[in-house]
Amino acid sequence: MSFRIDPDPSFKDALSAADRSLAGIWVCSGSPLVAEICAGAGFDWVFIDAEHSPNGLESILAQLQAVRGYPVVPVVRPPVNDTVLIKQYLDLGVQSLIVPMVNTAEEALAAVAACHYPPMGVRGVGSALARSARWNRIPNYLDRASESLTLIVQIEAAQAVANVEEIVATEGVDGIFIGPSDLAASMGVIGQQDHPEVVAAVEKSIVAGKAAGKFVGVNAFAEGTAKRYIELGADFVGVGADVALLARGSEALAAKFVSAEATKNGTPASY
Repeated sequence: MSFRIDPDPSFKDALSAADRSLAGIWVCSGSPLVAEICAGAGFDWVFIDAEHSPNGLESILAQLQAVRGYPVVPVVRPPVNDTVLIKQYLDLGVQSLIVPMVNTAEEALAAVAACHYPPMGVRGVGSALARSARWNRIPNYLDRASESLTLIVQIEAAQAVANVEEIVATEGVDGIFIGPSDLAASMGVIGQQDHPEVVAAVEKSIVAGKAAGKFVGVNAFAEGTAKRYIELGADFVGVGADVALLARGSEALAAKFVSAEATKNGTPASY
């Protein structure tokens, strides 16, 4: 039996075709079921995170499979800018990466090298063994792999903002994703993502990315903040997370019944 399989659309394809900023949701639970629920919710992209979430290779693979049937682009973040780990993610079938804590052009270049086969990079060749090539069912995968790859690097430290022009100029970097939380921490105002200096650093990074012709994304869970960065030109925005929605939603539901019943019976709400 012979058949043809083509690579899935990559994040850069969706961004290039978009006439608006693309909204995404973080999937941090490590659950394929939750990932599938989020994939069917109507978002443009789902952000499967392994930096701050309980995700390993097996759970990432399961989530990629779970969201495969939905019109949403999966974007995956490894815990670190590591050549071996990125190789494993790519072999799983990850086509769109957001690499954290990239503070210099040299670190950006290392991420690029990890994503590409020689001579452009150092990615090891294992296509016959890997889901990425559908076990060599994608014609000419080795020659075409770069076509369906999107590499986004994170700007989330004061050092990265200082070097942002050099980072966005790095060949092979498709865009940047700005993380205001870590940025605020690095600037000495932890927890203050709306601090004027943090906002100014985010805006500087947006301008630099757009000037270089690269895609620019921002993490902004507050609706007003997200809309402000969209107006400044952000191509994609992370607007929420599965675990945050569950935490706040379950708290709100409990407050409607537990607190009311506790008040009625004269029992402390924190019993």
